[in-house]
Amino acid sequence: MSVHQMLHHLTEAFACPLGEFAVAPFRPSFIPVSMFKWLALRAPIQWPRGVQAPPEIRQPKPNSIFTDFIADRERVLNHLDRFVRAEDPWPPHPIFGPLTRAEWMRWGYLHCDHHLRQFGR
Repeated sequence: MSVHQMLHHLTEAFACPLGEFAVAPFRPSFIPVSMFKWLALRAPIQWPRGVQAPPEIRQPKPNSIFTDFIADRERVLNHLDRFVRAEDPWPPHPIFGPLTRAEWMRWGYLHCDHHLRQFGR
């Protein structure tokens, strides 16, 4: 995933809890959801590379054209800002199911951290 593709991925990921982008439930089959959720949100480990995202937000997408990096950076920052200011009710997370506001915020932090680490940040 390139930096520009990451911006699109994060924008779509933050659009989901804002109710702007639908993602079908996506369940990893190798571990129970409750354990996966606990490990992902609570365990003191970095998210590993290679864990599959729901298909709707995977990058790169076929025929994707990334032309305006600055506008796409602003778009993801706008989505992030609206995400942290959003109020209940929150839709269920496509992998973890229902999350509290605190769990959504933890997910947002860990998700951004996971992708920024790909580029040495």
